[in-house]
Order: sequence, then C-alpha cells, then structure tokens
Amino acid sequence: MQNIKERLEALREAMKQQRVAAFIIPGTDPHASEYITEHWQERVWISGFTGSAGTVVVTQKAAGLWTDSRYFLQADIQLKDTGIDLFKAGLPDTPSINAWLVSVLKKGERVAVNPEMFSVRAYAEMSADFEVAGLELVPRDFLKMLWHDRPSLPIEPFFVLDTEYAGRTVSDKLAQVRAIMDSHGADVCVFSALDDIAWLLNIRGTDVDFNPVVISYAMVEKEHCTLFIAPEKLTAETVRYVVSNKIAIADYENIYSALKSIQNYSTVMYDGTRLNRALYDAIPASCRKIDVLSPVQRLKSIKNETELKGIRQAMLSDGVALARFFIWLEQNVAKGHLTECDIMTMLKGFRAEDPHFMGESFGTIAGYGSNGAIVHYAACDETCATLQLDNLLLLDSGGQYLNGTTDITRTVCLGQPTEQQKHDFTLVLKGHVALARTKFPKGTRGSQLDILAHQFLWQEGLHYGHGTGHGVGHFLCVHEGPQNIRMDENPTVLEPGMVISDEPGIYRTGEYGIRTENLVTVVEDETNDFASFLKFETLTLCPYDSNLIDVDMLNQAEKDWINAYHKRVYDNIAPLLNKEEQSWLKLKCSEI
Repeated sequence: MQNIKERLEALREAMKQQRVAAFIIPGTDPHASEYITEHWQERVWISGFTGSAGTVVVTQKAAGLWTDSRYFLQADIQLKDTGIDLFKAGLPDTPSINAWLVSVLKKGERVAVNPEMFSVRAYAEMSADFEVAGLELVPRDFLKMLWHDRPSLPIEPFFVLDTEYAGRTVSDKLAQVRAIMDSHGADVCVFSALDDIAWLLNIRGTDVDFNPVVISYAMVEKEHCTLFIAPEKLTAETVRYVVSNKIAIADYENIYSALKSIQNYSTVMYDGTRLNRALYDAIPASCRKIDVLSPVQRLKSIKNETELKGIRQAMLSDGVALARFFIWLEQNVAKGHLTECDIMTMLKGFRAEDPHFMGESFGTIAGYGSNGAIVHYAACDETCATLQLDNLLLLDSGGQYLNGTTDITRTVCLGQPTEQQKHDFTLVLKGHVALARTKFPKGTRGSQLDILAHQFLWQEGLHYGHGTGHGVGHFLCVHEGPQNIRMDENPTVLEPGMVISDEPGIYRTGEYGIRTENLVTVVEDETNDFASFLKFETLTLCPYDSNLIDVDMLNQAEKDWINAYHKRVYDNIAPLLNKEEQSWLKLKCSEI
C-alpha cells in the first residue's frame, strides 16, 4: 500500500496535469451520510485520519486537515509525518478552508472538488466565495483514477421492515410525500439520503456501520416510484415486495440517466442540503428546480404509535442489558485487568442477548479518567486504558433493535468520588433534569430550551460545546434531523412524536468527563386559555449513579423527579431480571 506522502505526490501530479491549484476532499459520500462505507472513505485514504468529521485540502505546496476539537488529539497522532498540517477548526486564529485558499492561491487559479461529495448548497456557497476572490471552482474526481485498491461497494441484500414494526405501509408514506409534492407544485422528487429512502420504502440493510440503511437512490413522481439499486442486492422476496408496492427497479448507476430524462419544463423538488451537486447537474436545465427540506425528514421525525411502542420496548431491552452489564462491571473491575475495549465488547454482548438486537447504533464511547474528557473518544489499541478504582467512567452507547434505536450515556464512579467530581456531576444532572421536566408551548424550537441544560454550569463559569439534544430515528440513524436542542438556531419546532436526546456534560481536560443522557419524546400536556403546552416523556430506563449526586445541591422538585424516575426504572425493568439482579437494581433505585 502506498504511504500518505506517495498518495499526495500522485494527487499533485494529477492536479498539475489538469491545471488545478487545490483539491478539497471531505469525509462524506454521495448520500450526505454521517457513517460511510469503505468505498467512499476518500479523506481517510488520502490522509490516514479516521475521525468522523474532517476535510483535507491539498495544494501544490501544502496540505491541511480541518477538524473540530473532538479530534485534535487524534489528528495530531494520525497526521504525524504525513506532510498534512492540522487546522483546528473553531479556534479564533484558524481560518476557514475557503479563507485559507483565498490567501494562498493566486487570482485565476482553479479549485477542484468531486461534485458527488458536496451538497448543492455547499457547492454553491464555495463557488460564490471563490468567484468573489477571483478563483474558479471546477468539478473533478481525481481519486477515481488514483485509488487502485479501492474497496467495492457492498452488495449484501437488503431486507423488508414489516409494517408490524414500521406502523405505516409504503403506499401510505408515498401518498404523504406526493401530497407535499402537490403543495409545492412538484412533478418529481429526488431522494439521495439513505435514511430517507429506508424510511420511505420500509427497507433496511447492512451497507453502513451502525446505520441500517441501503445504498440506493429513489425518485418519486405523481404516478411512479423508482428505486435505483445494485441488482445484486435484490432477492426473489424483495423483488416481489417492491413490485407489489408498485415500485420500479433500476440499476444504481442509472439515476443519472433517469434524471437527464426528466421531461422538459417539469418541476423537480430536492433537498439542497442532501442532494449532491453531480445529481443536481444531471437534471435538465429547462426544469424548474425547487430546493426544500426533504418531505421525509419531517414525516419520519414524528414517530407513529407503532414506532413509539417499539421504541419503548427497545428501551426495556436496553435497560435489562445495561443492568446486567453494570452488575458484571462491579463484580469484575476490582480485578484490575479490564480495559475500555473489554467493556465495550461485553456491553454489546449483553445487548445481543435480546432477539430483536441488530447491532450497535454507533461506536461505543468508553472513556475512563482523562479519556472521558475527549468528547467523541474512540478506544483503540494505542489508547485503550485499563480501568482502576480511582476515577470516573463515561459510557456512551446504543443499540439498534428491530423495534427501535437507543442511545444512552451514564457516568459512573469507579471508587470513591472527589468533592469536585460530585459537584460537577450534580451540576450536569440538574441541567439534564431541568430539560426533562420542562413544559413549553407549541411552536417552541430546540434552541429556545437549550439554556435549561446549560444554566447551572454557566452560573459557575463552566460550559460544554456540543449540542444538548439530537433527533433519533426508529431503527434508523441515531442522529436524525431536522429537530435538535442546541445553541445554534434551527427553525424546526418540537412536535409530539419526535424523539430527541437530553445530554448535557462537562469535560475537564486531563482529568475526566461527565455526560448524562436519556432519550425523550415530545408529548401533549395541556391546553388552556393561554396556550397549548407540550412536555417530554423520558424513554430511557437506567438509574443514575447516586454515589455521584450531591443531594444538598438539589431542590425538592429535582429530588422528587429523580426518585420518580428511579421508581419507574425499577418497576419496568425488575420483572425482567432474576432475584439477584432485582436486588442490585432496587439498591441503585433507592430514594435519594
């Protein structure tokens, strides 16, 4: 295998031959996915950096990787001796990619990107920035000819998610999408996001780690729906399924010819944050193109009763697995040989005992001590710490079940906590509880609630930089939009049926990290003369570590909420445990 410097040299030669001064390589795929299959891991191939967020820029004289604070430490290690510099995105002195290129290139020079890897909006923004500076943005796919041992796209067959779990038929969902198309006067709607397609057609797959999606495209018209997929991924059963649902089948690569064949002057609807620029360019210029939020985004964010019932069942399964895992951990940690990697494997094993378990919903974050202060830490052979009885363990994990997706973070103390650890933990818990027990009027956005989780930390000059809450799919992506709870403005209002996380935290570099996370769903509360109100129902069922709670910092309402939550955890989980396990859980759920 070529080393990174050889790959950069080959890329620069190809750029030189085509008179390109800079090439931008993001860590994404043609479907705007968060998790991507090996075939599209172009940024990893050119740089060696494996973090989930980051973009590489290569010029004839320099190369840089832009990534955020979650990955500064990892990037320092993985970029060593590659000739690629680390640009710490988000810091005041770090220029943006566009600003840096404008500063190092000359007017008239060309910047290239693979248009399959950039959304319509991202491409347009770059092009506008560069045009003002006298640079030209051009489409090029250099890595297609340079990456000789590139892995093939996965061809494992997909499977059907039965209506027993999905709650709505494909015909119902297509009717909803077509109604939204009609409201925009659209003749065609193009879908490239894998989670959109999986939800719309009630299909799931194993093409991508953690997200049960199927590599495909879809095109919905007033009377037709076409699924573009590799023929090897079809079985006799799934062919019967799609045909019975009046879905046409075409080869995955034929999406381009299908778009080019759209009747002139048709109105084509697409989501400019998800559709890639190459697909957009295939749509005839005569067509009217309208950029709107994918109709599936909002539809799938509001879970139906079957989905919510399934998610609650998945939470029971998860609660049982977590109880058994923490019992095992307490029984074995004192032996002094358990590592972060060991407990990740064991936790997955406990979840896998449930017949509905289909895999993890993301890579488990098991951060002991100082590793817990790295927000998106990923234990590996080089960093995997051995657990001792003298610090905190931050454990962020989740499962994919046929009936739902889970995501939970618990911070537990291995040994005796310090006063600072208890103080920090309780500040985080107060924010977590404040958000969980809030009541808010219909029309409220997540950004309007974010301060509830931050308030107690801010009062002591403390802060966390990640979002407080992200949407969660139903046996789909663990990170799902359009709803969220964070400081950044988001026009999406919170609506009944949405599932979202509640996860404030605090991270002391070199010491420990604390995060407390449950999943909640939005439910109706009351309507009166002033407004119609909503509230959150907590879905996750797992006790907090009471040894870390400074009870004197809590008011009575907070204590009542925690006690009521622990009672609900015990009442729901205990019947599924044996007597010894029940005794353990009863102790953990004791009143504070």
